Amino acid sequence: MNRVFYRLASSALALLSCLVIMSGCASSASFSQIPEGDYLARQVVQDAGGVTVSAAVPSAMETKQLFGKPLYKQGIQPVWLKIENHSDSQITFLPLGLDPQYFSASEVANLDLDTDTPSVNLINEFFIEQSIDLIVDPGQVLSGFVFTKLDEGTKAFNVDLVQEDDFRTFTFFIPVPGLDIDHYAVDWKNIYPADRWEDLDKDELIESLEGFACCVTNKNGDNTGDPLNLVVIGWPMDIYTAFIRAGWDETEAVTRSSSWKTFKSFISGGEYRYSPVSNLYVFERAQDVAFQKARENIHQRNHLRLWMSPYTYQGVPVWIGQISRDIGVRFTRKTITTHKIDPDVDETREFLLENMAYAQTVTAFAYVGGVGEVPIDEPRGNLTGDPWFTDGYRLVLWLTSKPVSIDDIELIEWRRIYDNQQ
Repeated sequence: MNRVFYRLASSALALLSCLVIMSGCASSASFSQIPEGDYLARQVVQDAGGVTVSAAVPSAMETKQLFGKPLYKQGIQPVWLKIENHSDSQITFLPLGLDPQYFSASEVANLDLDTDTPSVNLINEFFIEQSIDLIVDPGQVLSGFVFTKLDEGTKAFNVDLVQEDDFRTFTFFIPVPGLDIDHYAVDWKNIYPADRWEDLDKDELIESLEGFACCVTNKNGDNTGDPLNLVVIGWPMDIYTAFIRAGWDETEAVTRSSSWKTFKSFISGGEYRYSPVSNLYVFERAQDVAFQKARENIHQRNHLRLWMSPYTYQGVPVWIGQISRDIGVRFTRKTITTHKIDPDVDETREFLLENMAYAQTVTAFAYVGGVGEVPIDEPRGNLTGDPWFTDGYRLVLWLTSKPVSIDDIELIEWRRIYDNQQ
């Protein structure tokens, strides 16, 4: 089982500085290890077909130093690109693929101008010079910024290039300093001892999932809550990029700063995409990672928590999870607010399947038992008293970081196996 353990450790969750945790690290890395003040040191480089694309994203502090304006506070985030054309034909960069609502350089330069400012002052050569050109001739290297909507945490974007009759996309996932994301504190390499890992075959995995605890618990383990209605099979990098690609956001740890932002969003009803979530427990520990998909305000969003299990299937890690749809919010001491969930937890489970399928991140899915049927007229309650009901099944998702057409998604008939055993 050491082979499985070391393979897992070497890939272990791409949730850190370069989207990977180095297998040689003895202790867990933290986001503070990513240096501020030198965004180019964090650049990510990709090569394909005679083209090299480099990308980097300055933090809020770095952005203010670069442009003399607090652009993050205005909802603007510059993305630096360098495009090297080593081919013998011209390349056209399409900024709309990076952000359909990107800002022009002059728009950014004039955001804080008074309405009575003379029109002649609208021309700002500094900002115009900082933007990247769209045409890259053969042998040419161009660099500059695209001004995009703000995405804190990990910035996910495409760089689309047209070259003669060829359309090429480079996809980037770049962590940006500034948020204290909850999963950065997890020691992924040492989450289980090497001898704890078990590689299960199909029947063993189904039996294990069917026999697993129905629900999350409180910290003491003496009270149960939301149903564990989700299983994810995939390497950490695949899972991470799959959720980011599907529009899910990371979650901040509970700090003074995040608590204040949560409170302000609660009062104003505004959006806080990275709001901390309360701790729920499986394997006697709080969730390893949480994702959320927010709407226009903090009161309505979907929350998803995942715990890495000590099992692998065909050598790939198996995760147990819980997903719910938030339809209201109330105060709590630990995270300032906690959410009231939609009692129809199966609807939220199916939403996730559709969401990930449309994002082209699913290779296969199945259903297994394990939660147990909870009828609508006899609902159970979670740890904060919200009712829920379910058909009793867990959704099993195989996730990937490579795009998969909906037509190519495989339905695996594990549910039929479970039903036949009843």
